[in-house]
Amino acid sequence: MKNKRSFKRAEKADVCLLLEGTYPYVSGGVSAWVSHLLTEFPDVSFALVFMGSSPQDYGDPVYTLPDHVVYYEEFFIHDVVPKKAVREVRKGDPQAFEKMEHFHQALRDPLHPDLSGHLLRQILPQMENGKALDDAQFLYGKMSWDMITEYYERYSTDPSFTDYFWTVRMMHKPIWEIVNVSHQIIPAQVYHTVSTGYAGFLGALLHYRTGRPLLLSEHGIYTKERKIDLLQSSWLRDNRRFLEEDSTQVGYLQDLWVRFFESIGQMCYSASTSIISLFEQNRQRQIDDGAPAERTQVIPNGIDLQRFSALRGQRPESVPLVVALIGRVVPIKDIRTFIRAIFIATRRVPELQGWIIGGEGEDPEYAQECRSFASSLGILDIQCHFLGHQQVDRYYPKIGLMALSSISEGQPLVVLEAYAAGVPVVVTDVGACRELVEGAAGEDRGLGKAGAVVPIADPEAMAQAMIDLLTLPGCWQNAQAAAVARVSRYYDARIMEDHYRQLYTTLWQKPTEVFSEG
Repeated sequence: MKNKRSFKRAEKADVCLLLEGTYPYVSGGVSAWVSHLLTEFPDVSFALVFMGSSPQDYGDPVYTLPDHVVYYEEFFIHDVVPKKAVREVRKGDPQAFEKMEHFHQALRDPLHPDLSGHLLRQILPQMENGKALDDAQFLYGKMSWDMITEYYERYSTDPSFTDYFWTVRMMHKPIWEIVNVSHQIIPAQVYHTVSTGYAGFLGALLHYRTGRPLLLSEHGIYTKERKIDLLQSSWLRDNRRFLEEDSTQVGYLQDLWVRFFESIGQMCYSASTSIISLFEQNRQRQIDDGAPAERTQVIPNGIDLQRFSALRGQRPESVPLVVALIGRVVPIKDIRTFIRAIFIATRRVPELQGWIIGGEGEDPEYAQECRSFASSLGILDIQCHFLGHQQVDRYYPKIGLMALSSISEGQPLVVLEAYAAGVPVVVTDVGACRELVEGAAGEDRGLGKAGAVVPIADPEAMAQAMIDLLTLPGCWQNAQAAAVARVSRYYDARIMEDHYRQLYTTLWQKPTEVFSEG
């Protein structure tokens, strides 16, 4: 089993970053963003709290922590630690469980989102070890059993009680782990979570416990991404249509998980002083999901223009007939669609090559499925190459196009990096991808298209877009010019850094809140 890492070099920090399933163990856009933030703020002392699923899901860290990280803690919310069997049935405190009932009902009230935060503050002290609502009471208490069975009879429409019972236990048990961990974390002037979910719930707890501001930066919409994960999951027994728009049309257990993540997301929104999204569409989605509109704002991603623009001078005179997908080999990136698009494109342009540049360790089974699929098409290691995790700088001058076939994205950094390196893109119509290719509005849109946008899971459309950009006279050159102009004008990392420095300064100066117990 992985040895848990932790250290404490100071008694307090300027900023505490709350990281779920990302930096320092996982490569990708969010981790790269965190790494950039740490690099560009060397004068700020950071505490980092990483939470993952289980220790065996992570290898060695991908990133080395900088010296101004003064505290690091990691914990795994589904790590099974054998405990001594409990034979005693606990009766429970009726008043405490009445507050818990009020809290659950408040989560079902979309008209009063702040009520759940108020009630959470009331029950938090009772959730600590040895108190009326601690984890032992949840796991072994008579009143907990009664509450679960009552909710099953009142709300469940589908599965067996056994499935319902164990699903409720699995989704709620990490809550008590988080409550206990929240006491171990050193004080910070600002708590900064890069997602809602369990990390956002920890942020809400720390805000209510300390009175210090909580800053939320959402790169993707957590509940949407978890819904996609759940609909793809094989361990949930309900088989329903993939990616239904209405969550009531999917299996009940999936719906239960989605509503759970929506609820803890609502708690994070309610507790956050500032709520950041990467683009306007996601800001509106946050508001629809319960974020107070007046606390939301858009801060786009930014990249180191100098680093990537220097690569343009290394490009050959002719455009390489190489399309590279740069990203993790995981289902949400829909690598199979890219592979099929390469297969289709190479039937028409035999010299074309497809490169997949990204780590395969996060979901080895899926990675092997993708390799087998490419092999079945007869293109593995011939026209479709898996290159693994690489330092991308040395590859950008060698590729003609960068492609993303994802079924969900936020505002992918890899698109901005490709632009700065002089590489147009073919992307699916998810997140901010259309805005990045075609421009947001006005002068941005007037710069032209920096590539092509195609529907999700449409390899034929993706293949045709690749061929058009690489073979039609002037098409690639026009797209490159738009890409370079757009990233230079709107996505300079210095703009993003200025926004966050101003945010941190404003939040540091806020007085500590005092919450009433009533």
